[in-house]
Amino acid sequence: MSWNLDSDRPVFVQIIEHMELDIVSGTLPPGAKVPSVRELASEAAVNPNTMQRALSEMERRGLMHTERTSGRYVTEDEATIEALKKNIAYGGVNSFLSQMRKIGLGKEEILELIRENYEEGS
Repeated sequence: MSWNLDSDRPVFVQIIEHMELDIVSGTLPPGAKVPSVRELASEAAVNPNTMQRALSEMERRGLMHTERTSGRYVTEDEATIEALKKNIAYGGVNSFLSQMRKIGLGKEEILELIRENYEEGS
């Protein structure tokens, strides 16, 4: 996993976003064992307390659970993962639309831009 954390936003929020992307992309599949807090903290070059805070928040959101003797695991609830994926996608779309409106593009111009870009990427 590549961790590109910046100082513009809280680190634990960036860790959560990174882990969420790993879950929805399948890098961390449903039911996968999550590396230990110390391993992840070392990999991300953050304080273990910061990593613990992020993972605890993910547990609170239902994205992970802890099994007492064997560690932390990604949820197996496909509906939760699918809802997260949709939420991330909506966030990206809303951000994109906001930027396009700020530069003065209308609905048809935005749709045409998407069509052109999509066709070029296919």
